[in-house]
Amino acid sequence: MRKGIEKIDIQSLDLKDQVVGINRVTKVVKGGKNMSFAALVVVGDGAGHVGYGMGKAREVPSAIKKGIEAAKKNVIRVSVTKEGSTIPHTVTGHFGSGSVLLKPASEGTGVIAGGAVRAVISAVGIHNVLTKSLGSSTAHNVVKATIDALQQLKDPQTVARLRGRDVSEFIAAPKAKAKGKVDASAAVTGTVAPAASAAPEAV
Repeated sequence: MRKGIEKIDIQSLDLKDQVVGINRVTKVVKGGKNMSFAALVVVGDGAGHVGYGMGKAREVPSAIKKGIEAAKKNVIRVSVTKEGSTIPHTVTGHFGSGSVLLKPASEGTGVIAGGAVRAVISAVGIHNVLTKSLGSSTAHNVVKATIDALQQLKDPQTVARLRGRDVSEFIAAPKAKAKGKVDASAAVTGTVAPAASAAPEAV
């Protein structure tokens, strides 16, 4: 986690947990081998808050419980669009040898992501986004790289306030429909709408 992240009051949030992965860990000691489990957990409320944590214990349920408690201590707020459907801009997150690219997507695209990235994106509540894992495929590195990318997101209002400019300069205006294009149905059937009938010639 980066320094300077605002503190989130998790008491008012309806956090739901999701287990990303469970690894079995063996520690060799003088008397033999000690078996334990490490669980990587992601929590989020589906409304712009997400956190991750890892727990270790001799049993799987205890490891998951510890992971949930650790994740709740690392909850951050993510800047998404007003509709909550996608992210405001393209961003790349890094952690160790892992890199994750996030790109905004139009309505109806869905979440194009793998297992670890999808778990984080779903916990945030983003519904349309394009992602690509560019480095290590280890779940820990991918999750932390995704969190790093989400921390870099900035909404247009914040950027405009910091630069002392108008918000409209950072929001792309909707493209106007081009004039003079043939109707779609006509293009398919190969027909063109008849022009207005000309005036009858004088005899």
